[in-house]
Amino acid sequence: MAPEGRRIGDTFADDSDSDVSIFDHDDATRAKNKGKGKAIDRRKKDKGKGKAKEQPYAWEASYTRSWDTVQEDEAGSLQGAVQDLIARGRRRRLQAPAAAIRRTIIRHLVLVLDLSSAMMDRDMRPTRFDLMLQYAREFITEWFDQNPLGQIGVVGMRGGLGERIGEMSGNPQDVLKSISERHKLEPNGEPSLQNAIEMARSSMSHLPTHSSREILVIFGSLTTCDPGNIHDTLDECVKDRIRISIVALAAEMKICRELCEKTGGQFGVAMNEGHFKDLLFELIPPPAQRAVTRANGGPAANPAADLMIMGFPMRLPDTSPPSLCVCHSQMKSEGFLCPRCLAKVCDVPTDCDICGLMIVSSPHLARSYHHLFPVKPYQAVMTLEDPSNSSKRCHGCSVAFRNTPSTMTGASGEGFSPLGRYRCPECKNDFCTDCDVFVHDVVHCCPGCGK
Repeated sequence: MAPEGRRIGDTFADDSDSDVSIFDHDDATRAKNKGKGKAIDRRKKDKGKGKAKEQPYAWEASYTRSWDTVQEDEAGSLQGAVQDLIARGRRRRLQAPAAAIRRTIIRHLVLVLDLSSAMMDRDMRPTRFDLMLQYAREFITEWFDQNPLGQIGVVGMRGGLGERIGEMSGNPQDVLKSISERHKLEPNGEPSLQNAIEMARSSMSHLPTHSSREILVIFGSLTTCDPGNIHDTLDECVKDRIRISIVALAAEMKICRELCEKTGGQFGVAMNEGHFKDLLFELIPPPAQRAVTRANGGPAANPAADLMIMGFPMRLPDTSPPSLCVCHSQMKSEGFLCPRCLAKVCDVPTDCDICGLMIVSSPHLARSYHHLFPVKPYQAVMTLEDPSNSSKRCHGCSVAFRNTPSTMTGASGEGFSPLGRYRCPECKNDFCTDCDVFVHDVVHCCPGCGK
């Protein structure tokens, strides 16, 4: 008869060593059970890993498979992938309409931020809330750079209410300051799309007809807590010619799509961090102005052009005597003098606090016109008909062109030159790839012909 501590069963394994003491039974049991528990935990962990591999999180997909977007060529270089990305940008620019489009250069935009508890989700790293604030700051900076005559106001949605975060201002520093303090924007509660749109609509009710009225909503929730019928708010926005655009971070909602379609805005759902930024920055160029439908049912016609008064101020140097500014009531030496009432303001463009005149500088006005008269796309030079008469260097930066066509993977495709040459259709000067991108995206003026 076997001893009690040596019983053969599912838990214990018998061995041939007769010197084992029965007092070691408890230790052996604990050790074997411990090992068994580890095996069970390991199986559970492996099972969880397999499930995670089948259904990866959004942030895992964006980080673990980031190298899939970059492919090496035969020589092991990444330069072909970089050239391919530039080629995609060129193709996108070539698809833009070549005809002149009537746009509004004086814009008024209300940025509506979702500050509900849904913005604390981590499907976008670090959180939706932090990523939204980061992209909002970049968006505001770039928006004012491309639209120096525009103004931006900021409204938040949290606790079922609309909260005014920043007043409508044409100074980018004031707008950035309103969203700089993170602790004042902590998300909580549910959003209210109707309350936020009503608050934005009321702040734009006094604007003149020659300026555009736009609302941009960054929406991360799947619900909206509204006090009334949001379709009535939609009808009022259509009546006031307010354009609503929405960038959703969770999923598409029918009411969001309907708000954008009926007001002529854009709607998109961000799939990842990069797509979120692309959707946001697509709204920086001024939208095309919509034609007005005639009352008698006739064809639509463009609205009549309105003349507006602008003032070009005189800039005061740093060595001028200090005086009070009308915007902050502070003693400063530098500033700008209003040409109508000679009041001193700190920055331009802005509206004079004394006489209400719009004060702009000529560079700001010139920079606003590049949306109305964009630089024509440069033509990709595929072959050199007469190499002896062709320019050897770039007309913009004087970098020497290559003599042999590139054989890299990304160097082929529509709108991309294997020789690295891009020719202006007006002045017939050749530019390199970097200058081509710089002229169309930053300068907005051809250095060869000045158009």
